[in-house]
Amino acid sequence: MSGGKYGDLEGKCKKTIEHLKLDAGRLRTGRANSGMLEGVTVEYYGSFVPLIQMGMVNVPEPRMITVQVYDAAAVEAVEKAIQKAELGLNPMRDGNLLRLAVPSLTEERRKDLVKKLQKLGEDAKVAVRGHRKDANDSIKKEEKDKKISQDDARRHTEDAQKITDKYTADVEALVAVKEKEILEK
Repeated sequence: MSGGKYGDLEGKCKKTIEHLKLDAGRLRTGRANSGMLEGVTVEYYGSFVPLIQMGMVNVPEPRMITVQVYDAAAVEAVEKAIQKAELGLNPMRDGNLLRLAVPSLTEERRKDLVKKLQKLGEDAKVAVRGHRKDANDSIKKEEKDKKISQDDARRHTEDAQKITDKYTADVEALVAVKEKEILEK
């Protein structure tokens, strides 16, 4: 069921989960997390370079991120990129080292982040169901074209539903864990 003409339903669902993990990882919690800087790009000699290629990112304390910038000439560009990213982080420079204190979140901000997270989760579930629909359409077409029997079609449709249920539960579990992290003080 997972391959062939039905599209790789399981593979597509896994990609959806990975995408959700990345998006959820970028959401700020009250704790420092190097993933917060993943989407940040730095203008460096006329091109945009991911911040994680510009320096070593560490989390030495629960509320502190450090970026050891490799090129001394790029420290200011990295600092500006972090400020432009609107992450609520204010870099403090110490030579080539940038310290980012992660302030605790207000209750209102936590609620906003939870809403955003739930929307990401709902979007992921919609994507998983869309992948199931594509697989089911392929199954119906093959049955109509007499490439598979009615029993095989029913079996494949049931398999598609099982895969969909599994990944929908994965989305819900991921969202629940991240929501707990956001609401943690």
